Amino acid sequence: MTTLVKYAVERGIARITLDSPHNRNALSSLLVQQLIDSLAAAAAEDGVRAVVLTHTGTTFCAGADLGEAAAAGGLKRGTAELLAILNGIVEMPKPVVGVIDGNVRAGGMGLVGACDIVVASSTSSFGFTEVRLGLAPAIISLTTLGRMTERSASRYYLTGETFSAATAERNGLISEAVPDIAAAEDALLAALRLCSPQGLAESKPIVTRDTRAAIAAYGDEVMAMSARLFGSDEVKEGMASFLEKRPPRWAEV
Repeated sequence: MTTLVKYAVERGIARITLDSPHNRNALSSLLVQQLIDSLAAAAAEDGVRAVVLTHTGTTFCAGADLGEAAAAGGLKRGTAELLAILNGIVEMPKPVVGVIDGNVRAGGMGLVGACDIVVASSTSSFGFTEVRLGLAPAIISLTTLGRMTERSASRYYLTGETFSAATAERNGLISEAVPDIAAAEDALLAALRLCSPQGLAESKPIVTRDTRAAIAAYGDEVMAMSARLFGSDEVKEGMASFLEKRPPRWAEV
């Protein structure tokens, strides 16, 4: 079986690396299952006190694998899988650090929001691009809406514009935009290695309380919304236009 997610543990830190650069680390069924398995392994391993979630290639995660979704006639299963990933990160009894050196789009933004700490290189870019395909950032709103200001969420959810790492930091989506991502990661991991495993485990539920409540309250609702939208004619046109590299018919260009 092809390995799309690498898992390694060193000095108390589990490192989970999305390694499917050929499709910009899109959330294919295989990548999703391997990511869920890696998160479960990190949660179960007593010697792990924190987790790093990172990537190879120029894109952290581009969201859903639209080619796979188009071939399957929709993404009903994928909506449940995405929610399972987000819940796995949020419920992880150890802090999860997102380390990003590239682009993040659509469903990948949900992964960013689910992480407890996120550092991104200053050249990284972000975008809630669902609206340009006929979709909405439904499931990923569970982990991003509480991170951002209401004004910034309104702008970027509704326009699909991409924005810089500095803007992501200013609006609360990431912890820090940094010029040297390796140095920033090393500093964070050094700090976490000084912390008590019990202290980390007991502190995490405090900082994830609101996100866990949002998932419990609205998870089924946004999952149904996402599945409904993926079956719509506008989304079929949006996915076709993306795969054919052309504007969708509704776009005024």
